[in-house]
Amino acid sequence: MVVRVAALAYDEESRDWATGATDPAPNAQTAPAPVSVAVTRLNLSDYRNIRQLRMESEAGVLVLTGPNGAGKTNILESLSFLSPGRGLRRARLGDVTRRDGNGTWAVASRLSTHQDVIEVGTGLDSSEQGAERRVVKIDGETVRGTAPLTRAVTVNWLTPQMDRLFVEGPGPRRRFLDRLVYGFDSEHASRVSAYDRAMRERSRLLRQQQGDAAWLSALEETMAGYGVAVAAARREATARLSIGMEAGVAPFPAANVGVDGDIEHWLDELAAVDAEVRFREALELGRSRDAQTGGAATGPHRSDFAVRHQEKDMQAADCSTGEQKALLVSIVLADARLQEARLGRAPLLLLDEVAAHLDAARRSALFEVIAARSAQTWITGTDRSLFDELNPIAEEFDVADGQVTGRPH
Repeated sequence: MVVRVAALAYDEESRDWATGATDPAPNAQTAPAPVSVAVTRLNLSDYRNIRQLRMESEAGVLVLTGPNGAGKTNILESLSFLSPGRGLRRARLGDVTRRDGNGTWAVASRLSTHQDVIEVGTGLDSSEQGAERRVVKIDGETVRGTAPLTRAVTVNWLTPQMDRLFVEGPGPRRRFLDRLVYGFDSEHASRVSAYDRAMRERSRLLRQQQGDAAWLSALEETMAGYGVAVAAARREATARLSIGMEAGVAPFPAANVGVDGDIEHWLDELAAVDAEVRFREALELGRSRDAQTGGAATGPHRSDFAVRHQEKDMQAADCSTGEQKALLVSIVLADARLQEARLGRAPLLLLDEVAAHLDAARRSALFEVIAARSAQTWITGTDRSLFDELNPIAEEFDVADGQVTGRPH
C-alpha cells in the first residue's frame, strides 16, 4: 500500500548550503495563515493518567490549561510520539502505560496536510512476553521502525525540563539538533538508528572478544558510512539554521549555531569519502580501548550542538536562565520558518509551560508568530489569563484529571 505523504522538495543540489543563499522567511507581523499541517483528531487509550480521550479540532492554535498534574503535558507527550524517538520525556515505553490499564497504550491521530489526510498511530506492542516494542502504523499499515514518521510530519517541542539544555551534557543537545535535522532530511532518523545498531553490535563483540577481524571491519565500515552521513546532515542543518537566524523575531536573541565533533571538523577539509576512510581507520586503531570503555571514542554519537548568543558573543551556557530560554525559542522558531520556506511545510510545535517563563514583550512576540504559522501549535499553561492575546484565533480546552473539555469563546 502506498503511504500518502506530502512530497519533500529536497534534492542533492539543495544540500550544498555553502553558497550563502538565504531562504525567504515569513514575516511575524503577517496575518494568520491558513493551517496546512494539523492533528485534527487525537485518540488516546490507557495513556498515563488518561483512560480514553478523543479530541477533534481544526484550529491552528490549541491552548490547554489546568492545574499541575492534570494531564496537559501527557497530551503533548502523546503528540511527540508522532516523531521518532522516546518522546518529549524520553520515557521507557512501559512507563507510559496507565497504571490500572491493560499493559498497553495507543496514540491514534488524523493528520491533515495541505495535500492529503493521513492516519498515523503508534503504541506499545506487548505481544512478546517481557518485551517492549513500539509499533507504528501509517494509513492502517504497520511500518518498520519509527523513521517513516518523519515523512508524514515533523514535530518539535519545548518543555520546562529543556531549560537546562545548555548546561547539561551533550546528549540532550544532540537529540534536540537531530529533531531539527529530521525536518530537512527524512532519512536522518534511519541513518542515526543504523549507526547506533552497528556501534552496539561492535561494542558487544569487542566486549565479549567474539567475531573475527573481517566482521568487525564490516561493522566499522557501516559505522563510517552512516556516521559521516549523520555528521554531514547535522553540519548542513546548522549552517542553514545560522542563515535563518538573520531573519529572527525580536525581542528573541539570534544565535550562532554549529556542531562540535571530530567528524564535523574533518568535513571542513575532507570530502565525505575521505572522512569515511579516516573514521574507519580510527575505529580500527581504537578497538582495544573501546573494548574497555564501550562505545567508540570517536563518532557522531560524541558530537555537541554548539550555541552562542550572537549579540553578546557568549556561549549559551554562560547566559542567564532567561536568555537561555529565549535562545531556545529563537532556534525553534527559526527552524519552523526555514522548514516552511524551504519545503513548503512547517513542523507541529508543542510548547509546554513556555509562556509563564517569558516576559510580556517576548510572550506577545511568540503569540504573534504562533498566530501566523501555517502548522498547528499546541501550548499549555496553568494560568488562563496568559493566553488572552490568543483568544481570537485559538481553541481553548480545560484539562483536569485526564479529562479534556472544550471552552466556548
